[in-house]
Amino acid sequence: MRFTRRFTRIFIILCLIAVFVTTPILLFSSHRLIHLGSDASKEFVGDLSILKHRIEVQALNAVQQEEVENLKEPILDVYRDGNQISAVSLYTIDKNDSLGQPKNVSLAGNNVTTHDMKKESQQSLPEETLATREKALEKPRPKEVQHSQNVQSHPRRALDERVKEIKDQLIRAKAFLNFAPAGSNSNFVKEIKLRIKDLERAAGEVSKDSDLSRRAIQKMKAMSATLSKASRLFPDCSAMVKKLRAMTYNAEEQLRTQKNQASFLENLAGRTTPKGLHCLSMRLTTEYFALQSEEQKLPNQHKFQNPDLHHFAVFSDNVLACSAVVNSTVSTARAPEKIVFHIVTDSLNLPAMTMWFLSNPPGKATIQIQSIDMFDLAPNKDTLQKQESLDPRYTSPLNHLRFYLPNIFPSLNKIVLLDHDVVVKRDLSGLWHINMKGKVNGAVETCLEGEPSFRRMDMLINFTDPMVATKFDMRSCTWAFGMNLFDLQEWRKRNLTGLYHNYLELGSNRPLMKAGTLPIGWMTFYKHTRAIDRRWHVLGLGYDSGVKLHEIEQAAVIHYDGVMKPWLEIGLQKLKPYWKKHVRYEHPFVQQCNIHA
Repeated sequence: MRFTRRFTRIFIILCLIAVFVTTPILLFSSHRLIHLGSDASKEFVGDLSILKHRIEVQALNAVQQEEVENLKEPILDVYRDGNQISAVSLYTIDKNDSLGQPKNVSLAGNNVTTHDMKKESQQSLPEETLATREKALEKPRPKEVQHSQNVQSHPRRALDERVKEIKDQLIRAKAFLNFAPAGSNSNFVKEIKLRIKDLERAAGEVSKDSDLSRRAIQKMKAMSATLSKASRLFPDCSAMVKKLRAMTYNAEEQLRTQKNQASFLENLAGRTTPKGLHCLSMRLTTEYFALQSEEQKLPNQHKFQNPDLHHFAVFSDNVLACSAVVNSTVSTARAPEKIVFHIVTDSLNLPAMTMWFLSNPPGKATIQIQSIDMFDLAPNKDTLQKQESLDPRYTSPLNHLRFYLPNIFPSLNKIVLLDHDVVVKRDLSGLWHINMKGKVNGAVETCLEGEPSFRRMDMLINFTDPMVATKFDMRSCTWAFGMNLFDLQEWRKRNLTGLYHNYLELGSNRPLMKAGTLPIGWMTFYKHTRAIDRRWHVLGLGYDSGVKLHEIEQAAVIHYDGVMKPWLEIGLQKLKPYWKKHVRYEHPFVQQCNIHA
């Protein structure tokens, strides 16, 4: 009996102890279960994302150790809708780092190229999850992860992903803004307009990640939050796709129209003589007629027809351009006293051209100025106008006068033709020692594919014409006008001027070629051209051809072929100095006509 009472008393005491111990535990557990769906789940998602991130880093690290040199960086999308994480995660930016040294791209971008429709329809991750991920990513990582990041940050960082993301954010924001009803003034419309305005101001015209300010990074984060809100307000992805396609089409149409306008204006500027050159010509003409008749004659006229000298021909109505050609040729010549320049211009510019070289003699070289009206050789203007070219330079008799060189200079054996848009950088006396091997025309070939000056016969000549198809080979090598050595004796023997006339007449009756002297020159000197070293003549400085700097430096003659002439405002600034150094900008008339370097 006594034993039973003692056992009962011990049991009651143990029960009381159990109650006092377990009650607080149960109360605390029930409180935690209430908040499990919010805080714990978010932390759990954040932990999973960190774990996944580290697993991907380790996998990538293993691949890079095997084959680092041959590994290609994946193509990254700039952003993803909804819970699709950006390839350039805003949260990989360490607040303690400088903006000039951005962190590595988030490895979540490895799967960005495969868009899952189910994921696009889901809602975006809560902001608390992203904050948790940010804190986790800022924690120090193991050495293997840091090594992986160092491998990943190679020169491809020059892609400037943040700048691209800013642009894409602005495009998305404007697309969402277009979904709002017309005239709407809701809080969302006000917010997204404010975000667009702030981001555009913060980013400005920045094109590199290193130039982005900390304020721009903050505005990117704010815009990201607003775009997440917009994704929830407008979950219809098909409508967004249609809107973006319409915006893309409109942008492409505007771009095409602007390109056409830019091309038209460039060609118009190329055909127009600047006001300063008109002014210079008028000033020189007035000065010329103020001279006495004996003062209007150029010196050394006995050298004009001496075949033992080095003769150059230039056909131009541009005083300043001819001056640059003459000055550059004489300044680089080893024996300038052996140089004779024959400049042929029109009657309107003859006084100005003569006056310029009277007041600016080219040292020991000799200059002869002639008018096209002195020769009854030029082709009929009506025949040239049938070529139907919008550019009057192609149908100018002055431009076609080059096919009459043997008639203009009957006592000469060889002559070098220079266009007025060239600059001479090396001594050209070596041209007279080239073995022409019975050919008439010595020129640089332009038939090498991949070169800026590449041309094909069928680009300018109509090979659908039976006569052209049977007489010429489409695959034959083309060559350039602009710096050509002509053997005038062989020219006269083969009567190539008469051949030129035949092709010109045929071309006026049916479309054999495009307007200009180059295609008819290819036909006239077909199988009569001797290829010379490419360093004698480098083309492509009159348009954005991509000609290499070392080719320009090694060239004997550089040619501004194209509409962007160096004396025009549209000329390429990086290539103008080669021409400007040979222009006398200190001349009083040049300064008075506001022609500046």
